[in-house]
Amino acid sequence: MGRQIKGLLYFYITDARHSFFVFWFILVSTLAATILIGSFLKDFEMAFSLPVAIYIYGGIFGFVSVKESVPFSIKMGATRKNIFVSLGIFFLLLAFVKSVLASTLYLVVMEITKKTGMTFLLIHPAQLISDTWLNRVFVDTIVLFLLLSLMYLLGLLVYKYGLLGGGSMVGAFVIVFLLGMGQGWLIDFIVETYHSMDYRFLFHVLLIGIIIYGLTWTMLRHISTVKAR
Repeated sequence: MGRQIKGLLYFYITDARHSFFVFWFILVSTLAATILIGSFLKDFEMAFSLPVAIYIYGGIFGFVSVKESVPFSIKMGATRKNIFVSLGIFFLLLAFVKSVLASTLYLVVMEITKKTGMTFLLIHPAQLISDTWLNRVFVDTIVLFLLLSLMYLLGLLVYKYGLLGGGSMVGAFVIVFLLGMGQGWLIDFIVETYHSMDYRFLFHVLLIGIIIYGLTWTMLRHISTVKAR
């Protein structure tokens, strides 16, 4: 690994450390409060979804990574190619670490509720395959990397072409979404995915994430330190 890529990875990790700890402090506090409330409400079954929280964080983090990391890296003399490679590695590492922490926290909460006899439901997409620690890490890593790549691509469009560029992508997505909902094929796709989710489908999602991240190179290779207005 080149020294420049190692330096960029150190910068990305250091820069993300604060938001990382703040996110987990809020998430664990919210989860603890939900469990505490659930312990007093005997007639209600409380539910919580850790993946939803980390997926939202991943989407926001991918978008702001452009403004936070790319211009500074270029000013420090990093090449576009090394920025592309190092951010791809960093996104994978971030997705994996968050998935490991979320799956471990899930395991701890399940053990606590089991020993205390509480009725507390934790929801996770891996339950569609097999609800194990490894499967939860596998699913979350893939989905997080996809969201990081997708929102990073959107962030690059906004940075390079302004709100018009980003708005065009969002507008196209909304049109496809509305067409899919109106014609019914999107609902059919979601239902079919729900019933047929397996490892092959997840590998396809990972491939889509890699392709989307590869597309960011077309935006990054001629990017400057000046953001479009």
